[in-house]
Amino acid sequence: MFELAPLPYAYDALEPVIDARTMEIHHDKHHAAYVANLNKALDGAPELQKMDIVSLLRGINAVPEAIRTAVRNNGGGHFNHTLYWDLMKPGGKQMPYGDLEAAIHDAFGGFAPFQEKFNQAAVSRFGSGWAWLVSDHSGKLQVYSTANQDSPLSEGHTPLLALDVWEHAYYLQYQNRRADYVQAFWRVINWDEVAKNFKAGL
Repeated sequence: MFELAPLPYAYDALEPVIDARTMEIHHDKHHAAYVANLNKALDGAPELQKMDIVSLLRGINAVPEAIRTAVRNNGGGHFNHTLYWDLMKPGGKQMPYGDLEAAIHDAFGGFAPFQEKFNQAAVSRFGSGWAWLVSDHSGKLQVYSTANQDSPLSEGHTPLLALDVWEHAYYLQYQNRRADYVQAFWRVINWDEVAKNFKAGL
């Protein structure tokens, strides 16, 4: 059975970028619901319960059709949020560095063009979804967005950086100003974690 891990920091640790009440509701209510509903969907599939979340989503097309949508939505919600919490922290480096910085430069022409492309993916996602920096099958970096709780894992890609653009992620503080939330996100990115994801995806 999948479990909800605690936040790796206090609810108010990311203020003023993300307020404590949003973090509390987002983690304790929304993320918790994805975990509960994923476990419910897998209740009659003991062989799938033994799989870790990455393997489950990478093999989403092998999940029985009757529960595939529930597993995609709730399993994606569980994985995406777990990644998202770890990709943020108070303080820390403000820019990518080392091999990750070099790869971003090679793929996008520099940090500023990458940042612009990522911001555009986030603000242009119609409705709910996520913006991603991923490493694809060949190890090349890509930026794109996905709808709802769809995960790049299901495309065979390795997620490096993720931004939740569902309204519940920002509405209490930013209301309809998604672009302001997206811009503020750059102040709390945990680049050490992004670098770790990059190294793991090589």
